[in-house]
Amino acid sequence: MEKKLAACANILPGVESIYRWKGKVERAREVLMVMKTTVMRLRELEREVKRLHSYDVPEFIALPVTEGSTKYLSWLNESVGKPRKKRK
Repeated sequence: MEKKLAACANILPGVESIYRWKGKVERAREVLMVMKTTVMRLRELEREVKRLHSYDVPEFIALPVTEGSTKYLSWLNESVGKPRKKRK
């Protein structure tokens, strides 16, 4: 939140995951986080998640927003900072 990479994050503890990893079926208790951001901040948010996450391959997927309330989408855009300019 401090870096304004997302406007909001919903944290859902106690998710039970069953997945295939290194040739075996695994089962684990995990936490699901849903973050709301803009297309302009998506790659920077992904880099930050990978940097902070303990998994070798953290789940990071993006779902397109095709509809939403005008007020909510305006708030989201206002809450997320502009991307940082890359240094040359």
